[in-house]
Amino acid sequence: MKFGLLGTGPWAQRTHGPALAAHQDVDLVGVWGRRAEPTGALAQQLGTRAYADIDALFTDCDAVAVALPPDVQAPLAVRAAEAGCHLLLDKPVATTPEAARAVTEAVERGGVGCVVFFTLHFSDTTGDWLRETARRGEASRAQSTGDWQVGRADWLSPVFGGADSPYTASPWRREKGALWDVGPHALSVLLPLLGEAESVTAARGGIGDTVHLVLRHASGASSTCTLSHSVTPAAAGVTAEVRGGAGIAELPLREEDPAVSFGRALDALLETARAGGDRDHPCGARFAEAVTSVLYRAQEQLTGG
Repeated sequence: MKFGLLGTGPWAQRTHGPALAAHQDVDLVGVWGRRAEPTGALAQQLGTRAYADIDALFTDCDAVAVALPPDVQAPLAVRAAEAGCHLLLDKPVATTPEAARAVTEAVERGGVGCVVFFTLHFSDTTGDWLRETARRGEASRAQSTGDWQVGRADWLSPVFGGADSPYTASPWRREKGALWDVGPHALSVLLPLLGEAESVTAARGGIGDTVHLVLRHASGASSTCTLSHSVTPAAAGVTAEVRGGAGIAELPLREEDPAVSFGRALDALLETARAGGDRDHPCGARFAEAVTSVLYRAQEQLTGG
């Protein structure tokens, strides 16, 4: 499948680009970026062509992988879908419900495949854990011993807390904070296991961009999240768990390089595209839209909107 890469930042350089170039079923035909110099440099690094005209890239491609800020990604994803390109998007897909819904509608209208790179679902260890934990919940419910009842997911990062990270200077992360950057990771664990979030309560707390969420799920379960990019490196870490009739399930550590996980996301898009759309993929446009909705509701509370 002929792919174009949109974006030239660290995530494109370290994850999307290498995975696309290495995949045996992908022909990386070109790179488009918002600035000519880094676009040319990344294209040369990946052994492909730099495109100045994004619509020309869409014409030459079967699919695009997007490594751009969400507010840039969403309208370009709509244009790509309208041009008949399958979509491998990043999380969050957008930062407003309207923009996320526009992506979903473009995917459905165009009949193209769409997979959103929720990293944990495509990492070997954590992906297997998510699927097995969902099965445990279903088995417990079938035996009338109760489904998953409570959960928590804490993502504590030192990106703004002293870490030597290529993402520290990211303008959109500076503006949107951990809520929008690592919040999708937390929700990608809690929503599939506990169900749709009927309500969310959000509050700022602690240092920097730290936020706390309390979710009430349609299943009757509840969950909490603590999200931060402002902790010191010594305090950083990721923990998540669910508890219920099946006992306790704790998220294992993800040790796999993201580029390897991205390769599995490419496999998923190839399979979804051949099947004729995103209808059957759990990390498709509709799930990404649900994640955006929860984060937007939290943001509205935090900003008094």
